[in-house]
Amino acid sequence: MHPYIHSFNEAVAPPWEARTDFDLFKDLAILVSRMGKKHLGVRRDVVAVPLGHDTPDELTMAHGRVPARSECGWVPGVTMPKLVEVERDYSRIAEKYVTLGPLSAGAGMVTKGVTYTPDEEVAALARANGTLPTATGQRPALDTAIKAADAILALSGTSNGRLAHQGFTEVEKRTGTAMAHHAAGSVDKRITFADTVVQPQGVITSPEWSGSEHGGRRYSAFAINIETMKPFHTLTGRMHYYLDHDWLQRMGESMPIYRPPLDMHHMVGEPAPGQLGRGGEAQAEVAVRYLTPHNKWAIHSQYYDNLHMLTLGRGGQTVWMSIEDAEKIGVRDNDWIEAYNRNGVVAARAIVSHRIPEGTVFMHHAQDRQIATPLTETTGRRGGTHNSLTRILLKPSHMAGGYGQFTYAFNYVGPTGCQRDEVTMIRRRTKEVDFS
Repeated sequence: MHPYIHSFNEAVAPPWEARTDFDLFKDLAILVSRMGKKHLGVRRDVVAVPLGHDTPDELTMAHGRVPARSECGWVPGVTMPKLVEVERDYSRIAEKYVTLGPLSAGAGMVTKGVTYTPDEEVAALARANGTLPTATGQRPALDTAIKAADAILALSGTSNGRLAHQGFTEVEKRTGTAMAHHAAGSVDKRITFADTVVQPQGVITSPEWSGSEHGGRRYSAFAINIETMKPFHTLTGRMHYYLDHDWLQRMGESMPIYRPPLDMHHMVGEPAPGQLGRGGEAQAEVAVRYLTPHNKWAIHSQYYDNLHMLTLGRGGQTVWMSIEDAEKIGVRDNDWIEAYNRNGVVAARAIVSHRIPEGTVFMHHAQDRQIATPLTETTGRRGGTHNSLTRILLKPSHMAGGYGQFTYAFNYVGPTGCQRDEVTMIRRRTKEVDFS
């Protein structure tokens, strides 16, 4: 699906008083703006802004050495995030929601260190969508979901060949290597929302990504870096594995290394994985490592309600467990089980498989709590989803910044989902399943 742009057309129009998310948030923006004009007006906030990737921010800590606070203290933009004053006019939230702001055509847009100037696109959006009055003059209207979608498509190099070619031309100036040919045949190509309604549209090769779809090939990461000698976004411009940042050296992670999961069960007094326990009613339980890998067909719960796939996949939430662990608690394939820990409770069917190692269970993520999820015996409430048993854990090395490619910004707390490994107790359900 990644090489294509999909429209996700609505199956039916919103019934009765129902509205789309876009319209709902537009109405909220209008109401908040009315109240904001009276109660809030213009306010100024101080916002912590992360040090930017591919900017001089990555040169603030020479040799990856983090200066001690006793040496220089906290210095915004050097030893800590930048502190930026932001003006917020709470009476203009709705105005900003339904129009394209003035900076896109003037100052340009930056994506992954590449600057684009979408002046022609902004003018075209004004002609196609019409304009609305704002405090900065007439601006292109984004007052419907389709207009907003067309604006997104017009301002991205993956759906606008002119911007893709423009971006590659800018990268050529910085790297000295030829790259514009990746988008040369797509300069006049524009993908609109109406195009995606007809059928999924293949994307345009753009410097926003490291892969190439040029000539009909499928996406392969770092193809542009390897084939056209575009430097990697690292301190050396090469793909390297030794990381000489203070924090990683102190944690023993300067080189790629296997780190087993934290022994959380020792920290909180839970049984170790594979160990048998006893529930409140003297019922056998087994402690396991609980993992949540990607679902086979769903992403963020989309597509999970596909009837054909649900028929093949037991029709509801499932937990995959080993034959050995299932035998310990008297569970057979397709039995109802409950998994719980200090974070929450999950009710699901067991898939007993020789492919799962003893002491570990899988519950694929993006399962829908609204489909075949009964009340739990443990709490009497509706059983949770894959996330019910997990919690976010912060790894300090993911927050390193100010040196080379080390640029922390809060988005899933770094490159790995370090919360995806929890000790969990599992027991066989004994009472009748209740969906009421």
